[in-house]
Amino acid sequence: MDNTLDGKAALVTGGSRGIGAAVALRLAEQGADVTLTYQQDQKSADDIVDRIKAAGRRAVAVRADSADPAAVVAAVEQAAATLGRLDILVNNAGSFLIGPLEDLTPDDFEQSVAVNVRAPFLASQAAVAHMPAGGRIINIGSNVAERAVFPGFSLYAMSKTALTGLTKALGRELGGRAITVNLVNPGPTDTASNPADGPNAGTIRSFTALGHFAAPSDVAATVAFLAGPDGAYLTGATINVDGGFTI
Repeated sequence: MDNTLDGKAALVTGGSRGIGAAVALRLAEQGADVTLTYQQDQKSADDIVDRIKAAGRRAVAVRADSADPAAVVAAVEQAAATLGRLDILVNNAGSFLIGPLEDLTPDDFEQSVAVNVRAPFLASQAAVAHMPAGGRIINIGSNVAERAVFPGFSLYAMSKTALTGLTKALGRELGGRAITVNLVNPGPTDTASNPADGPNAGTIRSFTALGHFAAPSDVAATVAFLAGPDGAYLTGATINVDGGFTI
């Protein structure tokens, strides 16, 4: 077991499945205690908690709707109180609303901005009150913020692009406190919402240089690097874990 995060406490939003679950498990494998949030799927959240505990780490699942500002802040406070500290925040929870421009509604806009923009801002704001020097904030964006090859992604791409500005500005603001802030942009990743054997998978793969989807663990490995001691001199950076999709 890699113990580079031994003694650290992490909060992973949207950590019950997909990339978030892989991140929560990877951080625990490297020694961190983990709080994860989920919105509906308590069974999956409990499963991840059980797997982390089986690895000898503390874990807790908190139900929180990332569209609710009070719930976002409350989850941060609960994570810090339960684990006794907070060293790592991974803003992973996201809203994936796509469709033709004329079909998107004001409610779709509000939902996307609330979850993909406001929630990472509020969680970061709440987390830094607990973070010591050496803290880490890692935002999970999307490669479509840099290369929009499919129609219907205007709202989603816009909301994820906002994370670039947030990451850079927070990196500058928090640098003096030795807290780093970075952005990971996954590309095609084999999850339930975008399976590698899905109906459009062949077309999606063709846009990558490597010719295949990532596993969630590929994204998690980059997050763990940024969270660990080897990532101490990276801040304000955007890392595309996308198999060359954005080349």
